[in-house]
Amino acid sequence: VYNFVSSMALKSAMELGIADVIHSHGKPMTISELSSALKLHPSKVSVLQRFLRLLTHNGFFAKTILPSKNGVEGGEEIAYALTPPSKLLIRNKSICLAPIVKGALHSSSLDMWHSSKKWFSEDKELTLYESATGESFWDFLNKTTESDTLGMFQDAMAADSKVFKLALEECKHVFEGLGSLVDVGGGTGVVTRLI
Repeated sequence: VYNFVSSMALKSAMELGIADVIHSHGKPMTISELSSALKLHPSKVSVLQRFLRLLTHNGFFAKTILPSKNGVEGGEEIAYALTPPSKLLIRNKSICLAPIVKGALHSSSLDMWHSSKKWFSEDKELTLYESATGESFWDFLNKTTESDTLGMFQDAMAADSKVFKLALEECKHVFEGLGSLVDVGGGTGVVTRLI
């Protein structure tokens, strides 16, 4: 029932920029180093530690043991390091999936799930989003005055396209012999430029 907590912990880590901070630091960071770099209120440090334990359990970070810096002979401290999944959340990298995480966990993507029962019970051919909001997702994007929402969607699609670029580069042979290939969707044209 509480699986959503893992997703929300990931969203928080992404929004706080934890992967960016560890990457900039260049080596694993202790909770005190992270909380200081993130400028967290002292009352939030224990929650950060719980989030990181959960995200470590889920493979987003790795726990490592460092010698204690406070001068205690033989003392050790837990530090957190990046893993391949968390490296995909580092901004300003050629492949960054943070925009996809942000879009997937945005309230406009999640709220519709509260209407699942209504949608299953309806005698209409609507998407879950249409049933929940009364309009299609595309209509919502076309009329939204929240440029952040449209920008967020475009950023997520561009990030996804960069992953697709890897597939194009690494699996060129799959496309050999094709006479044409069409990018349907519009957006910012990243995939069209790749093709």
